[in-house]
Amino acid sequence: MDYKNEIKKAIEEGKLVIGTRKVMKKLKLKKLKLIIMASNCPENIKKDIEYYAKLSGTKIEIFDGTGKDLGIFCGKPFPAAVVAIE
Repeated sequence: MDYKNEIKKAIEEGKLVIGTRKVMKKLKLKKLKLIIMASNCPENIKKDIEYYAKLSGTKIEIFDGTGKDLGIFCGKPFPAAVVAIE
């Protein structure tokens, strides 16, 4: 699965969740299909997301760039450590 195409599709459909707090909230409610983490995602955030993703059976991909790159890829003027697709 090419997650970059999935991100673009989610942006068009309005199903992209950006930001650690929003992603964690939806992850705990088991409402996510895929989580994309920046390569430089802080370790504490990474561990929390991996834990809840395992519980909910949500797939995780690592973005091949920094949080700044991920934010720009998603069309935002700010870094994003984590984004997810509903």
